[in-house]
Amino acid sequence: MTLVLVAGIGLLAGVLAGLFGVGGGIVFVPTLVLGLGLTQLHAEASSLLAILPTAVVGTWRQQRYGNVDVRAALVIGIASIAGVQAGVLLAEGLAESTLRRLFGGLLLLTAAQTAWRARRGS
Repeated sequence: MTLVLVAGIGLLAGVLAGLFGVGGGIVFVPTLVLGLGLTQLHAEASSLLAILPTAVVGTWRQQRYGNVDVRAALVIGIASIAGVQAGVLLAEGLAESTLRRLFGGLLLLTAAQTAWRARRGS
């Protein structure tokens, strides 16, 4: 049952990533915490690893359509490596409840930004 749930989460996250260009963490992290009982830190780490194949396949597909700016992607990718390292150090020093609140705040900000853009029609 657990493998079926994880596969379903992966499928949903993949569809969202391909359709909207968002990371699957919006789906992965809450489901891994609530559905599978992982800690917030373990769910976030698992989400980061799980997004790698999605990013590779998505980039490959979008490259075929000429939608990828390779130079910008390289700059973002290299900067992200440093950001992930800093984020891991920070996350490991925070309490579980604080980490969950921060992630919840990020989800709320993302939802507000999406609603704002939809309302403006941009």
